[in-house]
Order: sequence, then structure tokens, then C-alpha cells
Amino acid sequence: MRILIFGKTGQVATELARNCPAGISCRFLARTDADLADPTQCEAVVLAADADAVINAAAFTAVDAAQTDEQTATIINGQAPGAMARACAQKGIPFLHVSTDYVFDGSGTAPFAPDHTTRPLSAYGRSKLAGEDEIRNSGARHLIMRTSWVFSAHGQNFFKTMQRLGKSRETINVVADQIGGPTAAHDIAKALFIAAKSMVDGHKGGTHHFSGQPNTSWADFARAIMKGSGLPCKVRDIPSSDFPSVSNRPPNSRLDCNSLTKLFKISQPDWRQSLREILTEQNGSAPDET
Repeated sequence: MRILIFGKTGQVATELARNCPAGISCRFLARTDADLADPTQCEAVVLAADADAVINAAAFTAVDAAQTDEQTATIINGQAPGAMARACAQKGIPFLHVSTDYVFDGSGTAPFAPDHTTRPLSAYGRSKLAGEDEIRNSGARHLIMRTSWVFSAHGQNFFKTMQRLGKSRETINVVADQIGGPTAAHDIAKALFIAAKSMVDGHKGGTHHFSGQPNTSWADFARAIMKGSGLPCKVRDIPSSDFPSVSNRPPNSRLDCNSLTKLFKISQPDWRQSLREILTEQNGSAPDET
């Protein structure tokens, strides 16, 4: 099986490269191969490719930057995935796309189901929702996989930030009233490969959720990172109101992942185990967390 993958250096793309199963040939596209700011080029690349499936693991992920440049974010997160999906429809191959919990408004405390009403709070969320809409309207057999709080030992993410700050500070303030499921990039990569193989074999797709469990706060996630990394830095809980930002973040990022489990037999990963695996790889061994 041959998979064309948009993205090469991002968190999910890096883990797709590291976890590509035997029997699958992956071709990764850097920005020089296909610029997501040029949807026409993205479409042409798909049409010219000898691929059985396409995965889009690239995106405009800078949430605050999207707030000040929504036009570019919408081209990259909205129009480009739509162009890829239309090309997949022409070729009759499945298209898999990674989306986000930011398409919801974060209200309440219940996990959001895939069919829950979308109401993004930010330009980033609107741009990702635009991509979802274009994919659904493309005619392609598709999988939209919404996820949350992606972390890994690569690139820029909360895990890396906490480790960096924990090495230089005795105490750090972290938001405690935003709740969600941290999701390791390597778990997303493995789930995408399972889904891609099933869809190439004729399985249907749709819109589904995939996130780590159990749900936690950013502050408690930070404490787990500090402890697992052997850093003495203390985490102090603060409300979101004490941490102003350009973009509004959803206070509730809980996702109902049952439909993905039923469709592809993909279980929700335990983010605590995934964190231990990353720390073990990063440091050679992880400190005992008991």
C-alpha cells in the first residue's frame, strides 16, 4: 500500500515516518514539494501521485498567529485540504485529515460527540472547520479525525515547553480550568495507519474523535511532565482569566471517541503511558512515578 502524506517535520508527520508499518510505502511532502498556501499545487500533486491513500498531517497550527492572519490560516487549513480531497475524489482514493477540538465552543462538561454542533471561538478553529466542510463537500471517501492537546518529543508543544521552563524555574503558573485529553503524536500516527488500511480495503470513514484518556487539566498535565522528567519545578493552578491570550481557548476539550473505536477498533490511548514512553525514549529511562 502506498500513502502520500502532506507534512514532513511536524509532530504527527514525524511520528508517521517513525511508525510506518511493514508493507506500507510512505511518501512525505515538505513545503518545497507542496505548499499548502497554494491549494492548486496541492491538488496537482495528489493527481500526479501513485498513491492508494492520502493523509494530510500538515496545518497552520499557530493558534494566536491565526487570529491576526485568518486569511492565510483559512487557505492552509481550509482551502488546501479541500483541494486535496477533491483530487482524491477524482482518483477514487480515500483522504484522511487531522482536525481539532477547537471547532467546538468548549461549553459544558460533557465530552463532545462527532455530530455535536460546531461553534469555534477562534480564527484557528474557524479555519479548521472550513477545511472539514470542504472535505465533506468534495465527494471523496474521507476520514476527519479530530484530536486534542497533541504532544511529542518533537517540534513545539506543551510537553517541550514545560520541560524547558521546568529546568529554569522553581514555580510555574498553569491554567487549571481547561480540561481535555492530551494525545501523543505517535498514538495519532498509529491510529491513522490503521484507518488508512481499512479505508483502502473499502471501509467507510466519516468524522470521528481520537484523544488520550483520562481527561485532565493543563495544570495536572504539567505536573505529570515535571514529575516524569525528574524536575523539581512546582506547578501553581491559575484560572484562564489570569492567562490572557490573543485567541480564546475552549474550556472543555473533552472528546467522545466511541465512534472511532466501534468503526476501526482503535482504542483510546492512556496519555500517562504514552508520556512514560516518550520520557523513556528521551532519557533512556523514566523515573518511577509511583
